Amino acid sequence: MNRAALKCTQSRAGDRSWKDALVAVDVGTSGARAAAFDLEGERRLEIRRPYPTHIPRPGWAEQDAARWRSAALAALGELVRRLGPRRRVHAIGLTGQCPSLVVLDAAQRPVRAGLIYRDNRALEEARRIREAFGEAEIHRRTGHLPSAFHIAPKLLWLRANEPETWRRVRLALQPRDFVAMGLTGEAVTDGTHAAATLAFALRDGDWDRDILGRLDLEPGLFPPVRASTSVVGTLRPAVAARLGLPAATPVVLGGADSQSCALGAGVIGPGPVSEMAGSSTCLNAAVPRPLDVLEVTHYPNVVPGSFSTETGINTTGEAVRWLANLLYGGRRGTASGRDFARLDAEVSRVPPLAGGVLALPVLGDGERTDPALRGAFVGLSLRHDRAALARALLEGVAFAIRGQLDLLRQGGAPVTELRVSGGDARLGTWNTIKADVTGVPVSTVPGDAAVTGVAMLAGIGAGVYRDAAEAIARCVRRDPPIQPDARLCQLYEGGYAAWRSLAESRAVRTTEAG
Repeated sequence: MNRAALKCTQSRAGDRSWKDALVAVDVGTSGARAAAFDLEGERRLEIRRPYPTHIPRPGWAEQDAARWRSAALAALGELVRRLGPRRRVHAIGLTGQCPSLVVLDAAQRPVRAGLIYRDNRALEEARRIREAFGEAEIHRRTGHLPSAFHIAPKLLWLRANEPETWRRVRLALQPRDFVAMGLTGEAVTDGTHAAATLAFALRDGDWDRDILGRLDLEPGLFPPVRASTSVVGTLRPAVAARLGLPAATPVVLGGADSQSCALGAGVIGPGPVSEMAGSSTCLNAAVPRPLDVLEVTHYPNVVPGSFSTETGINTTGEAVRWLANLLYGGRRGTASGRDFARLDAEVSRVPPLAGGVLALPVLGDGERTDPALRGAFVGLSLRHDRAALARALLEGVAFAIRGQLDLLRQGGAPVTELRVSGGDARLGTWNTIKADVTGVPVSTVPGDAAVTGVAMLAGIGAGVYRDAAEAIARCVRRDPPIQPDARLCQLYEGGYAAWRSLAESRAVRTTEAG
């Protein structure tokens, strides 16, 4: 957060006009954060604590699981300190990156570093699961098509390749679950996290014992599944003392970050699509029943009674930050908020299709549905400058989003609007590009809908709101939509076709994946 934003947030936190708070804790990809909201959904204060990602080999991605918990507690403790004793924290809601894995021993300690969602080492294990069940059958049962992205293949890889580690494993959790255990002492998860394991029966709402048996995984390896609005428990006395909160403070389970984001964007019915625009991009739509498109994954909705689709792109905002750091960060090598504003302004002056440059924003050693895919810029010449590269990258992400929305349409789900939230929603030129590339209105949800949605789930679980409808009515606000320009939509049709050809080319694939 830049200095101006921090000063503003601190000032609003010191405003005595609000006394009641809901707190959201997000165990994200680049760090953990804790955010305080008033009961009308306005974010008053946010504290972040970073942690690194380690890349031991191409296609691998690990994080120190202990840092997930320590960073979350540090952020939460500082947040409570700045809120002061005059404000009542009604509940704490939780979310995090998903699916990422930490395996624990009998003493509930991490056995090894955590494997995050973009770790693609378990390619062979995912292939074997596909073959054992058949793609259509495993998708029908779990809502997912197996890939190295999921938890079960990661577990099978650990069992096959790290037998000494595996002998010590007693419990498999995800980052949000690990933090929940630290706060309350309880090991639980919700359906949005459970679905990302490949061992969860989507329609039944519980662990699929047949799948677990055929994979030779013990049912006790995974925690019990509860509703996203359920109260996990209250704070452990030592944790409460450390944080400066009453031990009776309820901790609400919450949901996966992208699913919580959909709630925070008000996407609980057919039509609008939520885009969580952060380090990665997740696209979510509410549907009455799972779609039969294999490339579309499904989760239980955090709001009971429907399902939530998801498609994703691993490195979108992270790819833009990479370019901004290289070309706009100067000698510092780290772009500031002012640098991003300069990037956005320069891109707005570059004509659509960036003078013939096309970009693939795949900079995380593979995509979740295509681990061999790599990033690329093509069509370069001496006449192109940094703004052309930046525009090509923003357009490349928009083309990737267009492809994901087309999958929803293929399954019969309506796509009437794209609601963008997260840190990269602030780039106005990018939102305009997305409208023109996708052909649907694009509206931004101020702030970060993921943490807003978690605070809303905390409020529902604690009884502050009667239900999701009341939480949305009180907390969700959207900026006026950007309408697509029909002339540019037509122009981008040709650009999208060229981009698809590039993405399908053998020239942008590697044999190093996994």
